[in-house]
Amino acid sequence: MLALQRRAVILDLLRRDGAVRVAHLVERLGVSDMTVRRDLEALARAGSLEKVHGGAVATATATTGEEPGFEAKSDLESAAKHAVAAAAAALVAPGSVVAVSGGTTAYAVAAALRHTPGLTVVTNSLPVADLLRDFAEEPDAAAPTVLLTGGAPTRSASLVGPLADQTIRSLRVDLLLMGAHGVSERAGLTTPNLAEAQTNRALIESATRLAVVADHSKWGVVGLSRFAGLDEIDYFVTDDALAEDARSLLNGQVGRLILADTTST
Repeated sequence: MLALQRRAVILDLLRRDGAVRVAHLVERLGVSDMTVRRDLEALARAGSLEKVHGGAVATATATTGEEPGFEAKSDLESAAKHAVAAAAAALVAPGSVVAVSGGTTAYAVAAALRHTPGLTVVTNSLPVADLLRDFAEEPDAAAPTVLLTGGAPTRSASLVGPLADQTIRSLRVDLLLMGAHGVSERAGLTTPNLAEAQTNRALIESATRLAVVADHSKWGVVGLSRFAGLDEIDYFVTDDALAEDARSLLNGQVGRLILADTTST
């Protein structure tokens, strides 16, 4: 298991249990005590957890503070993300202009869109832009045209701030495919980053339709800054592990709830 994969497992356990022990991680991951401690140290430096004697605990920022970096989150709920991405890609018409936000689920959507002909993709995500650029270099690739917004990068590799906002507000897109740090009944869509919330808002205002892509683990998570209400969402694309009460609520709030089948991924 690669370091990135191990750290994703650690973060997933922290989100579920609130704490992890070194001895349990050694057994779970099949690596040495020293390797686990190095992983915990790296995640602690990134602000993703707090080291304690014998293990680590989730920090207060896990739900309301800064997000872990893009790599730390990329393997969390990977099956759900790929299912959501496939369902969201089906909403995109060939030849359309779409925007793809930052975040690992939105990145998975961009990967699913690589073969859709005639697309123009506006994005504030450095990983999305790199992905589509690399695809364009493959032989016989019909890659989308990519417009990167510019701006200042966040820890999750999204470009935000006045430059990004100004560029986005000058554009019109047919569909915005947007990830979210958290989704809840009262707070709507949230992120821990104030500047990212403003840039997300600019993306929403530039789009004819909004499709939110968020796996079931994002439900009930509330970040520091709200950038949209549930009633602004045209499509909410999630996976079939979403709880029944959340499904009922979303069905009454969003334009259309789409549940991706994780058994087929």
